[in-house]
Amino acid sequence: MTDDVFFDIDLRRVGAAVRRNILGIVAFIVLALVAGVLVTLLMRPQYVATSQVLIEQTTDAIIEGAETQSSVPMQETERFLQTQVDVIQSRSLAERVVEAENLAAREDFYTAQGKDIPQLESLPGTGYGGSEGLARFRRDMATDMVLEGLTATLPIDSRLVSINFQSGDAAIAAELANSIARNFIESNLARKFDSSAYAREFLAQQLEDARNKLEQSEKDLNSFSRAAGLIRISGRGQNADQETTLSVTNETLQQLNSAAAQATADRIAAQNTWEAIESEPIGSIPQVLQNPAYSQLVRERAVAESRLAEERTRHLDEHPNVQALQAQVDQINRQLQQVGTSIKNSVELNYRSVRDRESQIKSQVSEVRDFALDEQDRGVQYNVLKRVAETDRALYNTLLTRFNELSATAGATSNNVSLVDSAQTPRVPSSPSLLLNMLISLLGGVMLAAAFVFLREQFDEVLRTPEDVERKVGIPLLGLIPLVQGGNPAEDLDDPKSPASESYQSLVTNLRYSTGEGIPRTLMVTSAQAGEGKTTSAGKLALEFAELGRKTLLLDADLRRPTLHRKLPNKDQVGFTTVLAGERTIDEVLVRSDNPNLTYMTALPIPPDPASLLASINFNELIADLLTRFDSIVFDAPPMLGLSDAPTIAAHTDAVLIVIDAEKGNRGAVKTALGRLAMVKANVIGAILTKFNPRNVSGEYSYYGTDYYTYESMADER
Repeated sequence: MTDDVFFDIDLRRVGAAVRRNILGIVAFIVLALVAGVLVTLLMRPQYVATSQVLIEQTTDAIIEGAETQSSVPMQETERFLQTQVDVIQSRSLAERVVEAENLAAREDFYTAQGKDIPQLESLPGTGYGGSEGLARFRRDMATDMVLEGLTATLPIDSRLVSINFQSGDAAIAAELANSIARNFIESNLARKFDSSAYAREFLAQQLEDARNKLEQSEKDLNSFSRAAGLIRISGRGQNADQETTLSVTNETLQQLNSAAAQATADRIAAQNTWEAIESEPIGSIPQVLQNPAYSQLVRERAVAESRLAEERTRHLDEHPNVQALQAQVDQINRQLQQVGTSIKNSVELNYRSVRDRESQIKSQVSEVRDFALDEQDRGVQYNVLKRVAETDRALYNTLLTRFNELSATAGATSNNVSLVDSAQTPRVPSSPSLLLNMLISLLGGVMLAAAFVFLREQFDEVLRTPEDVERKVGIPLLGLIPLVQGGNPAEDLDDPKSPASESYQSLVTNLRYSTGEGIPRTLMVTSAQAGEGKTTSAGKLALEFAELGRKTLLLDADLRRPTLHRKLPNKDQVGFTTVLAGERTIDEVLVRSDNPNLTYMTALPIPPDPASLLASINFNELIADLLTRFDSIVFDAPPMLGLSDAPTIAAHTDAVLIVIDAEKGNRGAVKTALGRLAMVKANVIGAILTKFNPRNVSGEYSYYGTDYYTYESMADER
């Protein structure tokens, strides 16, 4: 972990983000401070009055004997004191205070708490109605306001409870703080005096209820015995305390069970018989075949069929004799079907009759069984009623004994709560506090500014650092070109010791190892958008290639907005377009530069349809011819944008270099450009990050080039 990382936070990255968003941060903080001042000025002053009460560690209990007071166990002290604090803040005590001070009708109390006293016209929608509803609404509202302004605090290791009340009126704050303390003391004393009376009243009510229950249970027992008609026989000898019952239904139940078993057997036999023939054809049923009438008809059909067959040997089917015999056979078949169906239906009817008889007998068994069970239930119910009567009698005796004891030992104890300090009218308001509000506003402003910076950085699509290029775009970074601070960028590029020149030299070194063959022979330089430095990078790369002794051609392939011709003595120098159109030869359009190894080719004249011209077959022939003359060809291609020019050129080159502006290079635009290049299977070997400002980033790049180049500049000046 480096010194600039604190708890896994890159402090230099945070610092860079702060520098990029410093105006927004300052704006948020200033707005928060202004809001804090305005809120402070608009807030109504609030006063807090405090009274203190002492709560002793005692409690009241209703016990047997002469003792009427017991101490709270030491381990329960904290819970007891907290309970008293909760009582102070309870709604019942607030209602007692509202009633005692008549707060529901005091307009000054509502005004002090920042509310308007309710009137009849304000009742709709509140659930209250009429004059009585208005009184209840005011009482409930006053109770809520008392609870809102009340706080009770209990310091550690102390029995002094502070009762605080906050109000917009200092006098009312003191009045209510004292009233709450006074009513708490009175209610505590009232509870102690009323505790035994409440217990006696409660036990008297319970005793009356127990007496009524005992009387009713004994009546229920007698009534049930009479209504049930149970014949009970008292036991004798050792079983004198037991009773038995007589029943006349057992024998009937046994007989019906036997009949039900026989009916079930008959039903099973009839069911088996029916199921055996239910799906069988009529002629296959044994009962049908055994029927004499059916057998006689079968014999008659055989005779008729024999005569029919004999007649058919002498006549055709249309002959009257044949038709008459056929009608006779059909008549016999119908009679056979009727007889068989009748026999089969009789078997089914027998099964249904036996089944209905079984159901009837089982129904009788169920009725007799229910009657027998009812007899048993009535006996059980009698025992239950008897036990209930005995239980009620025991409960009545216990309550009567306890009531007599309480009546003999009833009394009251002394109060264990006392007033220590009465609330005084506060002289200065407790809020608002300008210093506190300003600190809160400052903290809120810092938090909002931090959230703003965080969200803006998270949604920032600008590719500012090498890490952004490799992480967000997914292509290697081959060159990092620093931003030229002031002066003339062209002069900075002409200086071989300038940071920009050194960066391009480093880029050339990386290009030598970017492919297996070294520096690509045909290299297209493009960008996702215009103005990212692709033309400058293409020109500088061509010059660096020439400095290495390679015959290099810088070809302006931007047929829409060419720029190379502006740097030549002849501003109208024709070039690339005329060669593609077949109007000029390559030698006629080449322009020599000051460097013997560097040659230029412009893009003039601008064609009416650049896309069609680049798609011509002459483009391949032109590149092949140029490669016989030069070691390297650098294409200054147009930006990707929405045009087809750059993808067309990329499809014919060995490598493509993407130029990205560190100040405005957009991730989405670059990803779109790479997607279009991938569609033509272009070889994108990497990217160049131009206009790189080390002050806007973090990490090791924040010190990029500062010390070394400063030292060189100072040496040159000396």
